[in-house]
Amino acid sequence: MAPQYAPSLRSRLAPLLLFLQIGFIVIYAFYVEIEGNVRDRDGDTFSNFYPEFQDVNVMVILGFGFLWTFLVRYGFSGTGFNLLVAVVATQWAIILNGIDSWYYRGKIMINLRSLVDAEMCAASALISIGVVLGKTNPVHLVLMALLEVSGFVLNEWLLHTLLKVSPLKDMRLHIFGAIFGLILTWILHRNGSQKQFEKEKFGRKTGLFSMLGTIFLWMFWPSFNSVLVDGNTPGRKLGAVCSTYLALAVSAVTAVALSVLSSPKGKVSLIHIQSCILAGGVAVGVSISGIHQPWEAMTIGFTAAVVSTIGFRYLKNHMLLAFQCHDTCAILSTHGLPGLLGWLAQLLLQIRDCDDHTMAIQFAVFHISTVLFTVSLSLAMGVITGLLLKWNIWRPPQDRKCFDDQAFWEFPHLAVRK
Repeated sequence: MAPQYAPSLRSRLAPLLLFLQIGFIVIYAFYVEIEGNVRDRDGDTFSNFYPEFQDVNVMVILGFGFLWTFLVRYGFSGTGFNLLVAVVATQWAIILNGIDSWYYRGKIMINLRSLVDAEMCAASALISIGVVLGKTNPVHLVLMALLEVSGFVLNEWLLHTLLKVSPLKDMRLHIFGAIFGLILTWILHRNGSQKQFEKEKFGRKTGLFSMLGTIFLWMFWPSFNSVLVDGNTPGRKLGAVCSTYLALAVSAVTAVALSVLSSPKGKVSLIHIQSCILAGGVAVGVSISGIHQPWEAMTIGFTAAVVSTIGFRYLKNHMLLAFQCHDTCAILSTHGLPGLLGWLAQLLLQIRDCDDHTMAIQFAVFHISTVLFTVSLSLAMGVITGLLLKWNIWRPPQDRKCFDDQAFWEFPHLAVRK
């Protein structure tokens, strides 16, 4: 007979977190320096870049944190574990991204740019968490974030070293995160997920908080897409912000329309809105380098919303039945499919703008190779991570304790008095 309570993580979570944090402190003490301590920087550089850093920070902490609160009995875990994973993954990503600097200069130099790059890496892990949300414990999530960030940084290094290309992080984080999460949930598949879990429910109050997270993400997504665009080229950042906003606006309108059309009662589904109004921002972020006209961004946003809404309505259940992939937050429809759509749009737009057929063919080969390499590495890292997390030593929650905050958080008013 299964135990009455979820297994305690006292001997797993606390030692893991203390070991990681003490290790980070030691590494930072000997090898990390703030770049401002080495040489003076122009004050305007800080004042211009800090708002972009803050926007990305709000998206990672508040946006994703509130977005994961839609489950009735998993609000504490959705926001709390999102923050935990984000800060651990960011610290780890700063170290991995700085290995090149350490090799050549003996120190890892950090500034606002390196913090933003690290949070972009953490965002990839947070995307994957949406796939396995509610079916794992915090030990799983921390280990998953460490391995995924390692694979994400390794992918960037290999693309730069082998293919001599430097694609935008936006392109890789959506596709890498979605594929990684899907292969992970396939390996960690539970027999109980063939039918909806007992506590996997959407509530009115929790849905409101989750919609707040969606609004945060929607508002700050233009900064998210523009932050890694080359600011030295006049008009690039402005173009990225305008294109992203237009795509988000179009995807919001389209998602509402399709939600009504696909509903048997002709009503708007809040879950559709939460998942699909961001599709335009995802797709445009991936294809931003090829967009030069507003109508291009709007067309991509419209197509992304159509793909995302239809995928959410029909693909989520089919993925579970056909491939045993239980995607809690429909990450495939929100990030995976729009990301691939944006990749395809960028390919077509760049080929259209090439006057030289040889250059067009060369770009297409490298562009296709980039996405194939990214997908292959995300699959490999997902398999490795899934096999590691499948061990029972991490004390996974029982099926009836999935999607339940009481498995991990204290609720004094519910304590049994003896």
